[in-house]
Amino acid sequence: MAVFVESIAGVLIILGLICVGYFLASWFDEKQTKLLARLVTQISLPCYMVDTIMQKFDAHSLIRIIPDLGYPVLSMVILLGVALVLVRVCRISQNKRGLFVSMFFNSNTVFVGLPINQALFGDKSIPYVLIYYMANTTLFWTWGTYFIQRDANLRQQFSITNTLKKIFSPPLLGFMLGVVLVLTDVSLPSFISKDLMYLGNLTVPLSMIFIGISVKQAGLNHLTFQRENLLVIIGRFVCAPLLMMLLLHNVMMPTLMKQVFVLQAAMPVMTNAPVVAKLYGADSDYAAIMVTETTLLSLIVVPILMFLVQGL
Repeated sequence: MAVFVESIAGVLIILGLICVGYFLASWFDEKQTKLLARLVTQISLPCYMVDTIMQKFDAHSLIRIIPDLGYPVLSMVILLGVALVLVRVCRISQNKRGLFVSMFFNSNTVFVGLPINQALFGDKSIPYVLIYYMANTTLFWTWGTYFIQRDANLRQQFSITNTLKKIFSPPLLGFMLGVVLVLTDVSLPSFISKDLMYLGNLTVPLSMIFIGISVKQAGLNHLTFQRENLLVIIGRFVCAPLLMMLLLHNVMMPTLMKQVFVLQAAMPVMTNAPVVAKLYGADSDYAAIMVTETTLLSLIVVPILMFLVQGL
């Protein structure tokens, strides 16, 4: 019972920050909302990555956990296969198939996953959050983007150069820089470390405010639970965490890592999905609705999962 209450408290922290963004949404137009997202993804989050890795890792512990990257990758590849089968069996609309597949196997590991894990488990969970993030972002900007483009009848050709630019985004580059600094045993000057810490501390509150603004702008009155929507919800909140639990059942790894991986697997649809859909002429409204629905439902699902992962 204490664990359930603790998880509820952690989710309420996140909900409070989301509500701030929701009620301040009138302050932000579309351009300003994108600016807020860029501030998080290109400034505060890369700083957060470098600072956290240097504070939480040493070379030995870093080398030890990197191989565990394979479990998130395997989980998402299996979910991708399941989504492709569902597209055929359930006759998903032709113009939504790519988005459906992408949203089924990718999760929001940063804007929602990072602050939720930090609220529930504290800073000690961040290294495991980042491991999952590496797998998730790589697969989203390769296979995920490819399937979204297919919805637009390939009017935009798949570009390896552009895909690599997306994969090696500022957050991932920040992660890689932190890894290099740790492995080479380099210490940054204290004033740089402080700057990284202060900028990194903006990540969680700004991420949640951004989610609140996005929920408001998408409009709660547009939420529906059609077949495609329900299948994505089942994929995110049932199939993904259960699959991860099965994969990790007899694996020797820290319990906290298992718990973080399960929660990361069950996070909402990526906030990048509507942006990519808009860019390539796919159904961005469908993507935006799914981001909103799964983000709101995650506030109910997370406490339940938090209770279940105690047995891992």
